Amino acid sequence: MINAHTRVPPPKNEPVLSYAPGTTERREVQAELKRMAGEQIDIPVIIGGKHIRTGKTDTVRMPHNHQHVLATLHEADASHAEQAIQAALAVKDDWARMPFQSRAAIFLRAAELLASRYRPILNAATMLGQGKTAHQAEIDAACEAIDFIRFNVHFAEQILGWQPEAAYQTWNMTDYRPLDGFVFAVAPFNFTAIALNLATAPAIMGNVVLFKPSSTAALSAWYIMELLREAGLPDGVINMLPGDGPTVGNPVLASPHLGGIHFTGSTPTFNAMWRTVGENISRYKQYPRIVGETGGKDFIVAHPSAADDLEALAVAIVRGGFEYQGQKCSAASRVFIPESLWPKLKPRLQALISEIRMGDVSDFRNFMGAVIDEKSFKKVSSYIDLAKSDSGASIVAGGDVDRKQGWFVKPTLVQLDSPTHRILREEIFAPLVGLHVYPDAKYEETLREVDQAASYALTGAVFARDRKAIDTALRELRHAAGNFYINDKPTGAVVGQQPFGGGRASGTNDKAGSALNLVRWTSPRTIKETFVPPVKVPYPFMDNDPNEGAI
Repeated sequence: MINAHTRVPPPKNEPVLSYAPGTTERREVQAELKRMAGEQIDIPVIIGGKHIRTGKTDTVRMPHNHQHVLATLHEADASHAEQAIQAALAVKDDWARMPFQSRAAIFLRAAELLASRYRPILNAATMLGQGKTAHQAEIDAACEAIDFIRFNVHFAEQILGWQPEAAYQTWNMTDYRPLDGFVFAVAPFNFTAIALNLATAPAIMGNVVLFKPSSTAALSAWYIMELLREAGLPDGVINMLPGDGPTVGNPVLASPHLGGIHFTGSTPTFNAMWRTVGENISRYKQYPRIVGETGGKDFIVAHPSAADDLEALAVAIVRGGFEYQGQKCSAASRVFIPESLWPKLKPRLQALISEIRMGDVSDFRNFMGAVIDEKSFKKVSSYIDLAKSDSGASIVAGGDVDRKQGWFVKPTLVQLDSPTHRILREEIFAPLVGLHVYPDAKYEETLREVDQAASYALTGAVFARDRKAIDTALRELRHAAGNFYINDKPTGAVVGQQPFGGGRASGTNDKAGSALNLVRWTSPRTIKETFVPPVKVPYPFMDNDPNEGAI
């Protein structure tokens, strides 16, 4: 044991490496890309540290080359979900009793392994399996993932230090217990760091976890589990259950031991899970904590005073809308431009979009890869067809798709006459950006339309030099975005700097990357110790006063 009030190392954001020609990181990730592309691995269900090959399998494929199989994925069923619940509960007490500094050391070791030997591994897996470029993988699977671990350990230590005042002859304490049960962590395909955070944030607070990764991100999920195993995480603390959502999720949500849900994914899926929890509420041993980050229909609004910043505005639209094929919850997907700026901005956007290279992410000259799978390809293709057939829409740039080798969709910009067109309201999650040109005099009216047209409220941005215009946007769009940007694209939140999350149909806004999220994974117990307890029942006010007459 350690008889000391320890302090974890102060967290610092992991530097983003460049992957420029001749750099060590470029050579290392290229070697990993070659290795992973040249093998086909077997990804098992992981329960209590044991690898289970179920025989019911799916394939993990490259989005940019859908004939290339990277891995065979074994899928869990209801029986495996129950096994995972029992395995997690079996180690729950030991994990909760482990001193915080010991739990913290495991995760801090994981962060340092990821910052070094596992960096090219997680980056390459994210590139090949999820279709990210080297830069997009670096800011996600390396830097953000490392930051989540380091800062969450720091936030957890801060929370443990939140203690109440003590009155005379007493000592008041708060005991930060894990939830009474297990946490179900359900991850999306698009961010390796999010998958890691969904599983590890509750575990840092002493919880045991059932982790369901997206099947299309199973390759990086496998290496996350390997990373945590090598860092010393005890078997059973985090159990991995890949497979079909309802097949795995329904028995998990039916368990009386469900303590919480940590979710990132689509709004309809989250709504369905919440509805199931409501229907099962009488069977739970406690009210489950429900934390979710869901969809987005993120905006950029330009004010006429942004006339001298057209280059920055154009770059924000292109980067914000098309990096990682628009497959970010925060991606700019609706843009509002004043009439006075559009004649000069339009050709600049067309030029920038025409210069975008798209293809195999192993070719570092490419800015974009393919969308994640056939389902996504068909969805965005239907919206492009709508834009081509709708008299109130015109394609400004892009509009082509190609599925022969990979799920490729050229970056597409669509101008829309109505500010409430479907393309400006519905989440598409692909490289398709809708743009509406509004009269300069209707800036405030446009802000109100931005606020009300879509049901989401995740991220948004305003471009302006006029400070009054910025303040007006801050006021009118106060509830339209949980992460708001001034003269910047609405993507790229950094752990510890811009805690991430939104409201309305975008989720519970529990702010991943801050202590607010960690608080959700603890059940505080208040303890009062009285050093000199009373030994008489009557209170002093009851004593007789001879100077007072009888009542």
